[in-house]
Amino acid sequence: MKRVSIISKPGKPELGKVAREVSQWLLDHGYQVTADTAALESSPGCEPAEPDQVVEKRPDFVVVLGGDGTLLSAARKVAAAGIPILGVNLGSLGFLTEIRQDEIAWALDEVDRGHCQLSLRSMIHCQVVRDGKCVATYDALNDVVMNQRAVARITEFEVQVDGTFVSKYQADGMIVASPTGSTAYSLAAGGPILVPDVPGFIITPVAPHALTNRPLVVRDTAVIEIRLILTREQGYLTIDGQQGLPLAEGDIVRCKKSEQQVKLLSFRDRSFFQILRAKLKWGER
Repeated sequence: MKRVSIISKPGKPELGKVAREVSQWLLDHGYQVTADTAALESSPGCEPAEPDQVVEKRPDFVVVLGGDGTLLSAARKVAAAGIPILGVNLGSLGFLTEIRQDEIAWALDEVDRGHCQLSLRSMIHCQVVRDGKCVATYDALNDVVMNQRAVARITEFEVQVDGTFVSKYQADGMIVASPTGSTAYSLAAGGPILVPDVPGFIITPVAPHALTNRPLVVRDTAVIEIRLILTREQGYLTIDGQQGLPLAEGDIVRCKKSEQQVKLLSFRDRSFFQILRAKLKWGER
């Protein structure tokens, strides 16, 4: 039996129509379908399964209905199980959820026929070290961000790569971004865009006090350590803009390549540069 799970973003006005179209197509083509609470209301014939239960259902792939934030959350849940993800964009930009609503039937047919490919995306494994002990671990698809939780004030950070001192930064925050996350917060902070299969990570200071503090690209085999030296407000660590915890002065955030990868279903007729042109409104030739 072919199996698919649907994970959705609640509260989207178009969710009912899209969930109905997706679930009906899958059921008509012989799939056993599970759906979360939000999608289930418009998906008769599907079994209930919340995002945290998807892995145990062992689907062939997951359909995400929402924006990039919904896909990021789903990716962290299914990455370890190696379950591929097809993203349908119900948001505004959608670098990761690249399928438009008018492409749903075409995309599902392409996946069903095997006319698609897997885009393997590196993740960042992050450890928070406090007084010499690891107090938290995370895996991020987009980025790891250190900043202040409240009033924007300059914070001081010390950065090391593979045990070698790089620099001290006075900035509003520091970002460690994957190639996938290079088009997210890091891009807004002035960082470069990396093609998804580039084996590297980006270290991007947010509004640095010194104009010579520029974004830095390192190999993804490197171990990046950022120590919070001084903060006048509560420091905070954020993972993919969704998870996190408070930081104290002296805390070290250690980042390296995760053993997990996210598998995104992509299509041969569109390249990363086509997606960039469409999403960033770059001119056509």
